[in-house]
Amino acid sequence: MTEQPKISIIIPVYNVEQYLSMCLDSVINQTYKNLEIICINDGSTDNSQEILERYASKDIRIKIVKQKNIGLSGARNEGIDLASGDYIMFVDSDDWIDLNTCKIVVDNALKFECDVVLWPYIREYKNKTKKKELFNESLIVFGHEDVRNRLHRRMLGLVGEELIHPENLDALVTACMKMYRTNVIKSNRIEFVDTKLIGTEDALFNLYVFGYVKKAIFINEYFYHYRRDNITSLTTNFKSRLFTQWNILFDLMEEYVKNNNLNKHFEMALSNRIALSIIGLGLNELNDSATVLSKMITIKKIITSNKYKKACKNLQIEFLPFHWKVFFIFVKFNCTVCIYVLLVVINSLRRI
Repeated sequence: MTEQPKISIIIPVYNVEQYLSMCLDSVINQTYKNLEIICINDGSTDNSQEILERYASKDIRIKIVKQKNIGLSGARNEGIDLASGDYIMFVDSDDWIDLNTCKIVVDNALKFECDVVLWPYIREYKNKTKKKELFNESLIVFGHEDVRNRLHRRMLGLVGEELIHPENLDALVTACMKMYRTNVIKSNRIEFVDTKLIGTEDALFNLYVFGYVKKAIFINEYFYHYRRDNITSLTTNFKSRLFTQWNILFDLMEEYVKNNNLNKHFEMALSNRIALSIIGLGLNELNDSATVLSKMITIKKIITSNKYKKACKNLQIEFLPFHWKVFFIFVKFNCTVCIYVLLVVINSLRRI
């Protein structure tokens, strides 16, 4: 009997004592058993280490690495270095996965002989859940050209009719809702760029990865549960350097497009990402404790900078929903007060 492939599940851990047990339970109780569970304690100051040690004492598949805090990207890279499995999965330590995830995912990876399997996810709020739909089909097999045109390019951004749903800009870029063939990552020496440098690391990582992917499949099963009620999460706090970080991210993406002679659709996707990111940058400013006037000054600085002005000029506004069109009309005319008011409304609606 052929031995089942091993999956290396990488779990970065940082001050998540409240959620860690739920995450670990969802991993160690997988119906698929050939796992190595690599937990990187990235300088936690709470009881996370004790919880990890308690679980490791009962399950030999768990490996613990304790290190000083270097951030999510560094913790994931350490996990990649240590991974000995045929496949790699990432699970954040405040999230969890369904118990049949690994079994179904690896069965499909073997059946279709693919480099990456991807699936949608559920956003878990305190009093509600929301499914994040990626594609309508129940199963999609992406050959090499489809990988390039439908997945690789999507790591940069949306184009044309995809802009009808601008909220899906980053729906496909997450590292956690995928299983990767380890060799694709390791043989090409792909790693996460430091989050502290670029603000958010998943899109760039997957842009690099999908440049080497020959075949991928999508399974329309909501295996992953993405916690949105963790107030200490990287996605909930004000980030004072986000504007600078995202500029560096966009520069790296632009460099990748040029160095790999990617076509105009990739260039347009990146341009659209830059334009749409104004909303994210603006919402980040709302979390600042500064005065309203100071926030509006920062927003004006963003929308009048050359990179963003050019991207907004090229944005295919005709595809956007009405309220997004209104927002970007205000951006094009530098109506900072109107932009600020709309951002406040958007921020209120997303908290409902």
